[in-house]
Amino acid sequence: MELHGDQVILRPATEDDAEALFRIVREPSVDAWWSVPEDFEDTFVILVDGQLAGAVQYAEENEPEYRHAGIDIFLTTGLQGRGIGTDAVRTLARWLIDERGHHRLTIDPAADNAPAVRSYTKVGFRPVGVLRRYWRDHHTGEWRDGLLMDLLAEELT
Repeated sequence: MELHGDQVILRPATEDDAEALFRIVREPSVDAWWSVPEDFEDTFVILVDGQLAGAVQYAEENEPEYRHAGIDIFLTTGLQGRGIGTDAVRTLARWLIDERGHHRLTIDPAADNAPAVRSYTKVGFRPVGVLRRYWRDHHTGEWRDGLLMDLLAEELT
């Protein structure tokens, strides 16, 4: 299965992708926000011009009264700031809504990760609250704030 965006193709990650993805996660601009993932379940690799450029993950809550999905993404340094991450998030969001039947999606960047917040806002995500001391910075051990953002299906741009 492949998902096609304007600039990206998303395909399920495989074991063969692990080395390249671990290398990207260790880039300083990615490592600042991400620790090395334990596995790549529910993960799509991001392909740009046929080259692996990062990954976008999803998690689904299937409890009927709380059904929704969440998204996370990382992108290699050299392709950041070009709208590729925005396209990857939009492409996955469209699939989660149209194919998986979700009416609401969440994403939770670090509160001070302004480029990520701008990118997600372009997709239609809106800030709904600050998650205080939400994630532990793996460099300093300090607890840092996250920004909870959500998107309803009809708000996808």
